[in-house]
Amino acid sequence: MSSRRERQRRRNRSKSGPGFFILLSLGVLTATVAIVGLSFVGYVVSIANSAPNIADLKPLDQGENSVIYAKDGTRLGVIQSDVLRTPIPSTSIPQVMKDATVAIEDQRFYQHKGVDFEGVVRAAIKNFQNKGAKVQGGSTLTMQLIKNLYSRDAKRDYKRKIREAKLAEELENLHPGRPGKTWILTKYLNSVPYGTVGGQNAYGVQAAARVFFNKRASELTLPEAAMLAGLPQAPSQYNPYLDRAAALRRRDEVLKKMLDLGYIDATQYSDAVSTPIQLHKSSYYRQRREQYFFDYVKRELIKKYGQKTVRQGGLKVYTTLDFDMQKKARAAIAKNLAAPGSPSSALVSISPNTGQIRAMASSGDYGTSNFNLATQAKRQPGSTFKIIVLMTAIKRGVDINKTSYTSHKLKFFDPGTGTNIDVSNSDGAESGKAKSLFQAVVTSDNTVFQQLDLDLGPAEVTKTARAMGITSRMDSLPAEALGGLARCCTPLEMTRAFVSVNDGGYRIKPVAITKVVKADRTVDTSLGRPNKVKIFTDGETYEAIQAMKGNVQSGTGTAAGLGFCPAAGKTGTTSGFKDAWFNGMTSNLNTAVWVGYPKTNIPMTSVPNWGTMFGGKAPASIWHDFMASAVDRQTCRDWPQPKEPFVAQPFFGKYASQARSTVPDNTLTSPTTPTTPTTPGTGQGNPAGGGGQQYPPGQYSSPPQTTPTTPATTPPANPGTGGAAPTG
Repeated sequence: MSSRRERQRRRNRSKSGPGFFILLSLGVLTATVAIVGLSFVGYVVSIANSAPNIADLKPLDQGENSVIYAKDGTRLGVIQSDVLRTPIPSTSIPQVMKDATVAIEDQRFYQHKGVDFEGVVRAAIKNFQNKGAKVQGGSTLTMQLIKNLYSRDAKRDYKRKIREAKLAEELENLHPGRPGKTWILTKYLNSVPYGTVGGQNAYGVQAAARVFFNKRASELTLPEAAMLAGLPQAPSQYNPYLDRAAALRRRDEVLKKMLDLGYIDATQYSDAVSTPIQLHKSSYYRQRREQYFFDYVKRELIKKYGQKTVRQGGLKVYTTLDFDMQKKARAAIAKNLAAPGSPSSALVSISPNTGQIRAMASSGDYGTSNFNLATQAKRQPGSTFKIIVLMTAIKRGVDINKTSYTSHKLKFFDPGTGTNIDVSNSDGAESGKAKSLFQAVVTSDNTVFQQLDLDLGPAEVTKTARAMGITSRMDSLPAEALGGLARCCTPLEMTRAFVSVNDGGYRIKPVAITKVVKADRTVDTSLGRPNKVKIFTDGETYEAIQAMKGNVQSGTGTAAGLGFCPAAGKTGTTSGFKDAWFNGMTSNLNTAVWVGYPKTNIPMTSVPNWGTMFGGKAPASIWHDFMASAVDRQTCRDWPQPKEPFVAQPFFGKYASQARSTVPDNTLTSPTTPTTPTTPGTGQGNPAGGGGQQYPPGQYSSPPQTTPTTPATTPPANPGTGGAAPTG
């Protein structure tokens, strides 16, 4: 009995002894740890579950540089952006670049399923050994790709890491096996930042290879690939342009890691670490060919897509520029204006059937001025504008072969427009004889065209100019008939206007871009449409072409004659000889040439090798030299007979006359009595569009002509434009 009580006492003592409390404490601690662990796991799971499904996420638009190409596919340049990125396929990335990246960033990349738990532990130990300093982050390449492609949260904390880990596993499940690993690694190498060079951030291995070594990624050597692979962890710290020694240490660390993991052997390692870092700055992303045309295309793209898409939308832009024609255009300009002190020149050439710009050249140096003379210089067009007056008359039904005007000096005040008119011909050859409108085009008679303008009405000429594509300011003044416009016109504008005569009467939109291939590989051809609008019949344009052929064959434009191919055109020279033009065509190509001093209104009265500059001199010669080499001799042909022949209509003009011979000068100081036309489409009578005003017919023509004065304030001349009214 006593023995049983003794055993009971011993058992009670053991329950209340130190061992019991130790065991109890361990049990409670274990339970607490288990509860905390389970709670932590539950918390982690809840955070992971708060992440969206990878299938529901749309990758961030990281952007890609847009590239512009010439007609033959030659690269004109990359559109400027702060972000440099050119994605490339896996086949264009060398194996050494892939191996170097995996070795230094995620050595177990091909073993894990998006999250490397062994790597996380290894990183934690490493960071602990370095007294808490973050040496390794534990993120896999897949997790980093998730951060680059899908994360919109700039805050870096453990919650984001957990969500990235969950999404990384899902991404690996979407792209399983070795092909999936290749897809993930390629995406990573195309999206990771490699640092900033010259104020531009290089994203992706192709951009990095360009900005650091001036080569394609496919051409990277082992030491170059190792240097690039070491940059993403700290792009600024290891940037060789900022700290070459740090970049070298980091490169060698990558090479040692590759050696340890068996990606390279000892010989390759030894050769690579003994190779110095050799940087080659690249102009690849900054270099432009045909910069003026490039800028014009860029402006057209921004109008269509907006600046952000153009800069970072990864557009592949295919243009109409013909490199061969462009070279010939510059050669023609250089040949004719080679002497020091020569004026500048701009040339625009357009295919009339398609509206496509084949050449846009100038003698300007883009490094000196980015002002595009071909598209931005609004210069007075001189007598080339007479063709617009002529088309106004032909559209009215005026027969240019039978309708005549007396050629004589014009000097009076026009009450209808409030303008002082003082017009003579450039050579002073006012014969006092009647000239048909056809002859007036051939000889570029200012006095005849000024009278025609008054008979038609300046406002009607403005309407025709607008219909033909002139968008610059017009005030419907008589001086505009001879090209005296305040802010008009660019060479591109004038080429477009003459295209409407050459293509059978269609106004076109000049086309610089044939197609745009977007980043998603969809193709947009909308910018390649000329948007043709019928404004004349082919019979009406045929009449004008015949007159312009006469100008080239026996008039002021004979220097432009080609011989092997029918050509038509019109010269233009402004008052004070500040601008000179030739705007002409063959049946398959339109070209306009302007010559002048861009920033000042310097009179071209002593041009080296030319003397006083007229449209029939350097402009016609440049036009000839360019067209003689650019026009296809095999396909060049005369203009066909019109499908809708021109039909003359009765035209009653105050100054129009039929077959009138010489008019003595002393009879030109007072109005003459108009006579009734004897043939439809010719003659005189009531003014048509002249506002019912009485205009003394002893007045109206060209150089030198003073600036027209109006009751309103004359607008200031634009830099690069003449301030005075034009002359023949």
